[in-house]
Amino acid sequence: MSQAVFVAGVGAISAIGKNVAECLDALENSRAGIGHMHYFNSLHRERLPVAEVKMSNDELAQLSGLPTTKSRTALLSMIAATEALTDAGIENLAAFRTGFISANSVGGMDKTENFFAEFLSDNQRGKLRDVVHHECGSISELVADQLGIKEYVTTISTACSSSANSIFFGARLIKNNILDVVVAGGTDALTKFTLNGFNSLMILDEQLCQPFDENRRGLNLGEGAGYIVLVSEKVAAFLKKKPVVTLSGYCNANDAYHQTASSPDGTGSFLAMSGALKKSGLQPADIDYINLHGTGTQNNDIAEGTAIRRLFDPRYPKMSSTKSFTGHTLGGCGGIEAVFSILAIEKGIIYPNLRLQTPMKELPFTPEINFIKNIQVKNVLSNSFGFGGNCTSLIFSKS
Repeated sequence: MSQAVFVAGVGAISAIGKNVAECLDALENSRAGIGHMHYFNSLHRERLPVAEVKMSNDELAQLSGLPTTKSRTALLSMIAATEALTDAGIENLAAFRTGFISANSVGGMDKTENFFAEFLSDNQRGKLRDVVHHECGSISELVADQLGIKEYVTTISTACSSSANSIFFGARLIKNNILDVVVAGGTDALTKFTLNGFNSLMILDEQLCQPFDENRRGLNLGEGAGYIVLVSEKVAAFLKKKPVVTLSGYCNANDAYHQTASSPDGTGSFLAMSGALKKSGLQPADIDYINLHGTGTQNNDIAEGTAIRRLFDPRYPKMSSTKSFTGHTLGGCGGIEAVFSILAIEKGIIYPNLRLQTPMKELPFTPEINFIKNIQVKNVLSNSFGFGGNCTSLIFSKS
């Protein structure tokens, strides 16, 4: 059994950049990607800000190599997964047992919604090709086929923890000598279904979100994709660019408190974080940075904060929510934030929690508000907490 799982490559596309370098530049210069709708069409376009990827479907298709007829979810996935594999620099992928474990929560719904708008007005209209790839697994299969990955392909859909779960499932497959290389992460595009659904829960902010602020009002939905390439020790030894980060800990827990709300005392969050620490063999004092789930809703932030206080008091690591930049990308957030967590270790940086003005009165700590560089970051905890109480924490460590 492999004792270590290394991160060989990273790839991301989000509202703040079409690749990792652009995302990193936006993070360093505090440029959020949240604003008025431009490409996404909604009745709420004048009221609700979103974090769109700043490219049309035609532009995304050209960048991805997929046809323009494919879902935006698939286009985003293809771009980020390709970047991650290129970054890994594995010369002969076919020589290894390779898997693609991808997460999403909307599938090809952006195309399906267009179909039904036409079909409901006239049942002789609407293009059936827009509904063929509706379900979540179809998105993963499209991208895996394009990447040439056939040994193992699967999809995970556990709401906001989806891509974090795909990453640690990939690590388990490597540790148990089932696969040598795994491209793991997730993707989601903006859809009317998700926007209207979150709006019905009354947890969307009509202004730019303020995670972990006393006066937070809700979240901003976003879109994007993030993937990392996980490899075994054997594969890592053959790479020209030697990996410097491992996935050292991971845990999934469920508090079963409510369909869409976290338990007020943060039970699921605490179990996920403490379980990841136990898996890694680290102590709370060893964590240098927490990439918070930090959606900006009243419920989520106090639940996560309460769990952090319970686990880390009295020594708190630096922490921030990068959703203040990217919005909440649902099935893609765990993958995108895994990329950001890995970069924090590789570059020795900490990201700011944008628009934090008034610290939460219930919590004895305050997230960072400035970009910090030239700092030693050895261990990063990345949180992804989803609907139904499905909570996942990942720990990345310098090897």
